[in-house]
Amino acid sequence: MSRPRSGGRASAAPARGATQRGVYVQAPKSDIFVVLLGVALGSMIVGCLLMFLVLNRYGFSRKVSSNFSAPIQSIALANGTIPSLRVAA
Repeated sequence: MSRPRSGGRASAAPARGATQRGVYVQAPKSDIFVVLLGVALGSMIVGCLLMFLVLNRYGFSRKVSSNFSAPIQSIALANGTIPSLRVAA
């Protein structure tokens, strides 16, 4: 059994010699949803730590180089998935 819950306003200070009365309530138990919340919190913490390690590798620089999309365009042109970007003269 768990702690008794007080019965109302009058039970704030029990009279001398009187036993404390109350209703026994069952303590809440953990279920699968509490476990899932713990798993979600743990995965978010691990994700933040991994993101910190990746940003640390680049010195926390967010600058993008000007030729960032050049390799993607050359791969797409080699595969023939997009037409040539050159304008015929």
